[in-house]
Amino acid sequence: MAGGIRDRVDDGLEESHDINVTPFIDVMLVLLIIFMVAAPLATVDIHVDLPASTAQPVPRPDRPLYLSLKEDLTVALGNDPVARESLQAALDGATQGNKDTRIFVRADRTVDYQHLMEVMNLLRGAGYLKVALVGLELAPAPATVDTGVPGKDPTSPPATGAP
Repeated sequence: MAGGIRDRVDDGLEESHDINVTPFIDVMLVLLIIFMVAAPLATVDIHVDLPASTAQPVPRPDRPLYLSLKEDLTVALGNDPVARESLQAALDGATQGNKDTRIFVRADRTVDYQHLMEVMNLLRGAGYLKVALVGLELAPAPATVDTGVPGKDPTSPPATGAP
């Protein structure tokens, strides 16, 4: 007899060749719950301050065409005020009908986004699709040092006293 404790094969238990999927289902349900909790956290309301940018400035054309939206919601093409109803005619005159001319849109910081979008829609309706938004050019922010402590600003003075 070669190395077996039981000699009988017919002990009443049969071998099962099926995979038990219950642990897999449990893992999938846990992952589903994690994603259901994490998904709403991925969308966060943040304050957006559009007028300033640290991006590299794009080279300007020889004669850029500026469309300005002032604080009082009046529109000016270059230095000349233009009524919104006659904006398309003024643009066609300034660009000699070239719809591929890039229009640089400048809006005052206090202008609502809704009013800026109205001007953008006027440009699109006139056939001018190459639009660039103009903002202040800021110097890049200095590099910060990681303190290794979450929530601690490396530029803040060290804390004194007992916690």
